[in-house]
Amino acid sequence: MTSIEREDVRRNGVHDANLDLRIPSRYRHDWALFADWCVAADHQPIPAAPETLALFLHEHPAVVATQRRRLSAVNAVHTGHGYPPPGRTETVRRHLDVARAQRLDRLGPLLVQRAVELPTTGWPSGLFGRRDALLLVLAATGMSFTDITRLRRRDTRHDGNTLVVTTRAGERFRLPPDPEAGDTPAVAIYRRWADIQTFLDLYPGTHLLRHHLTDPVEIIADPLDAEQARQPLLCPIDRWGHLPHAQAMTPQSVSSLVRAHLFGRAPVRRALPVPVQDDVDTWVEPGIELDPVYYPRAFTEIANRPSVACKEWCPELRRYDLSRVMSVAVRGAPFR
Repeated sequence: MTSIEREDVRRNGVHDANLDLRIPSRYRHDWALFADWCVAADHQPIPAAPETLALFLHEHPAVVATQRRRLSAVNAVHTGHGYPPPGRTETVRRHLDVARAQRLDRLGPLLVQRAVELPTTGWPSGLFGRRDALLLVLAATGMSFTDITRLRRRDTRHDGNTLVVTTRAGERFRLPPDPEAGDTPAVAIYRRWADIQTFLDLYPGTHLLRHHLTDPVEIIADPLDAEQARQPLLCPIDRWGHLPHAQAMTPQSVSSLVRAHLFGRAPVRRALPVPVQDDVDTWVEPGIELDPVYYPRAFTEIANRPSVACKEWCPELRRYDLSRVMSVAVRGAPFR
């Protein structure tokens, strides 16, 4: 709310005695309509869920200008009292912009189909494929690219065959199973990417991850701790397959990837050969072959040029002649 709007509330605001709210005068009638409907329909007017506001707009049809004014009234009251505006969500946008809703309904299945076609194994193709698949599934819901980049690992879960994603603003997206097929690829796509993050929690680095993507094994996921829960759900990947856990993708990179996959211009990453696990993990120290005259030559140098340090280290050299020292060194027997 701007400073002018705050001043308007102070001078011309209307007090809602029932909810103890200060309502700007120009929003008084629209807010009263929304609040009365919430009471009659047993909904909470503030903070209102995006689904509640969308249902209100659906049950009170009007021209677009009127609906936008109602939306502004509800948003202004929420922001003026420290709550996130429920009208700035995808659920409400679909009710106001029919053309946008139709476009998303057309592009959504296509994005999911692109996600299903991406590779899930191989290095590094499987790593990029699993992340991009989840990215496309989230974009198919109509979620903004900014909201996608703000998602954390704690914000996504699956309830049976339904994937549930909650944005920072509190908007909840549900991807239920297809009524005809009875399942949805969204849950499987999410779990594949979650397996990658769980594997990196246990074994940081890409050394073992590339073997896991070549020959995947089942990962048992423990509950996320506080630090893991705050990590971004989607993070950038460099050309070596490194994933910075604390760094989120940018909206620009998400937008470019979605468009690239949608129009078939995504980079093709071939699976690279991975060395056999035994050959990589087993390392044998190479043997060192010394010159046969190494020790005799060393003792000769010491005997010919004794120093103070040499006397302190090997006082025996001063008591035995050179031939005695050389014979002892060659046999490997200790001095007596």
